[in-house]
Amino acid sequence: MRKSVENLATSKTTGGRRHPLRIRRKYETDRFPNEPVNDAQITVTRKVRGKNTKTALKAIDFVNLATGDSKVKKIKILKVLDNSTNNDYKRRGIITKGAILETKEGKCRVVSRPGQSGTVNAVLVK
Repeated sequence: MRKSVENLATSKTTGGRRHPLRIRRKYETDRFPNEPVNDAQITVTRKVRGKNTKTALKAIDFVNLATGDSKVKKIKILKVLDNSTNNDYKRRGIITKGAILETKEGKCRVVSRPGQSGTVNAVLVK
């Protein structure tokens, strides 16, 4: 069972000081989230646990759109219509899993995790 990372904070919620027995481990550190927007493609590659890498998107302007007849088309994103993850993401036009995008083929819903996988895959919304 993992120990709570909250216990490694150096101050209590009351403002008192806390002296942790150890510092945070590498796997306990946090990162800023990747929030892809609709723009010319920018990717970021970062090292993760086990000498692996993750390719994340900072910006993307195309979506791999799966149509009903088992074909995939690369379509330009016109704009982000809705993002039920967060109202702020909707206002800023952030593309996350579940976001509704507008393309020339129609509305589509993102089914991949662009900040984690480095691609935007979507299906048409009827």
